[in-house]
Amino acid sequence: MARHTTFRFCLDPTVEQTVTLARHAGAARFAYNQSLRLHLDARERHRALDRRGAGVDDTEQAGDAVPWSRFSLINAYNRWKVSEAAGRRFLVAADGVAEVEVTGLVWRGEVSAQVSEEAAVDLGRGLAAWVDSRSGKRKGLPVGHPRFKKKTHAGGSFRMRNKTTRGHASIRVGQDRPRSVTLPRIGSIRVREDTRRLRRMIATGRARILQATITRGARRWWISITVEAAELHSAIRHPERPTDDVTGWVGVDRGLRALVVAGSRDGTETLRVQAPKILATGLRQQRRLARAVSRKTRRSANRRKATARLAKHHLRVRDTRQHFLHQVSNQLVKTHDRLVLEDLNITGIMSNRRLARAVGDAAWGELARQITYKQHWRGGQVVVADRWFASSKTCSGCGALRKDLTLKDRTYACDTCGLVLDRDLNAAVNLAAWAEDQTPVPFRTVWGVVKPGSGTVKQPAPVINACRRDGTGPHIRVGGTSPDDAGTPVQTAPAV
Repeated sequence: MARHTTFRFCLDPTVEQTVTLARHAGAARFAYNQSLRLHLDARERHRALDRRGAGVDDTEQAGDAVPWSRFSLINAYNRWKVSEAAGRRFLVAADGVAEVEVTGLVWRGEVSAQVSEEAAVDLGRGLAAWVDSRSGKRKGLPVGHPRFKKKTHAGGSFRMRNKTTRGHASIRVGQDRPRSVTLPRIGSIRVREDTRRLRRMIATGRARILQATITRGARRWWISITVEAAELHSAIRHPERPTDDVTGWVGVDRGLRALVVAGSRDGTETLRVQAPKILATGLRQQRRLARAVSRKTRRSANRRKATARLAKHHLRVRDTRQHFLHQVSNQLVKTHDRLVLEDLNITGIMSNRRLARAVGDAAWGELARQITYKQHWRGGQVVVADRWFASSKTCSGCGALRKDLTLKDRTYACDTCGLVLDRDLNAAVNLAAWAEDQTPVPFRTVWGVVKPGSGTVKQPAPVINACRRDGTGPHIRVGGTSPDDAGTPVQTAPAV
């Protein structure tokens, strides 16, 4: 089974290439907004016909059905961009006779057609999420209706698919020089980081480029290359356990003082990582930069420069946090094949104004996401304990419940058996014991959620953005990997 991962590089374009990239980002924004306008206009026409009680003939005269899916939105935009509504010009002959020539979008040939198609695909996904949220099919917070994108000087992104024509891929890495990426209609662009690892995987057939997303932010252009890579080598994957073995679980307790405390059922602490508090460390500088932005005149050059400095600070904080979380998650999945996480109500905790900043700085949700997919790559097992399981208030020695435990109590002292233990370690031990008691036999899942008391395992399918193979020529197949090339891939920064 192949896995999907992303390599992220910082681009170093020339002045001409910067203009071309900005033109493609603007075309993607324009295509998204126009597709949304066509969708809203079609809905308004059908609502007007419904109010009048129109028949089938009147509905057909009003136009095609309302475009909802990604394919219908692409077709609607392609029809519009060559129509008279998109562009026309008047030609006056020598005898004074004027004619109307339909030109459509006169600049549509200056950008790649994939940019507008992928923008329509994004709109289709947004409309589907909005409909599923209203009907109750989508869980979580309510999803709003897609809105028009605003034109800014510092944002924007577009996506391109990797098409294979006559055996040649449209997106290539290291063609002209080792540190370069070749994009369709744009050409070869220099990158700042080393691309040796990705080039080696592609050359040996262990990876295939699916798509590339180019983003503008903090005065820089970034490219995220999504690839379909082979599974990790068996030498670094976790060995399979017997079906009747329910031991070896390690509980992972996430907190604010100690970001991660891992412990087994026998009370052994295997890992303790203190929270770095990256946002709090740079908060003084963030406030100074934010005040500098507020003092500048709106829509001025100085305000754009101050905004760019503030965005660069936020980017540094984000990248530092992501790097630290990758280190912690790698250390956990490399040393443990069975991990237990707790189902935290992060949204509810964030509603507490005294804890919101610290919880957001700890990034509990991102850490759990990284642990889940990395353990899945290595063939390990991850289960999530029930949200109402009192792991912190339960004694790991006798099972007694202490209801008067508060957040300031960092040591758990049991009044029944006299056990005195660190609060976070006690919670991790309880999570490990919960997994051993609740895990059914046999247990064969590598990525599941155990429901307490049900004795069954729910196995959600991993979300994969499948891309069909383009072209009629031969395609690169994903083969095996070697231990030297099977390290943890570079992850894109998200993003959810």
